[in-house]
Amino acid sequence: MSDIDTGAPVPSEGGEPGIRILAQFIRDLSMENPRAPDALRAAADQPQIDLGVEMNARGREDGLYEVDLKLSARANRSDGPLFVVELLYGGVFQIAGVPADEVEPVLLIECPRYLFPFARRIIAEVTSEGGFPPFLLDPIDFAGVYAARKAQAEEQVGHA
Repeated sequence: MSDIDTGAPVPSEGGEPGIRILAQFIRDLSMENPRAPDALRAAADQPQIDLGVEMNARGREDGLYEVDLKLSARANRSDGPLFVVELLYGGVFQIAGVPADEVEPVLLIECPRYLFPFARRIIAEVTSEGGFPPFLLDPIDFAGVYAARKAQAEEQVGHA
């Protein structure tokens, strides 16, 4: 799920847990509009949207953490694909005062929660620039996604 070094609690000056966002960036962005301009015409049927969400985190040598939020959206109609958008949006975080056993959930739930509004805006803008109405992602339950992925990983270990 991640390669987070959770060996010891992260020290904090005031002893209170805290998350600081030190940087945010687009690591990779792709927008495909394979049937333009024909796909831009209005159609009677609504597009079928497939969404993908992935979160990854890794510790850095300087004691900070990199968190990646990968969002993908594919829109198809009966007459073919409309668009494909893939965004890998990252952030560098400082985590302080969090016990070692709670670092992974903080990195894979709370940090993506901070990144999501910015990634959502980018996807809305790029689909709009592609000639479509802005595609606004619904809010994501990152705790639910984390719990599902954790259960899936534990199930795979149990079958091995």
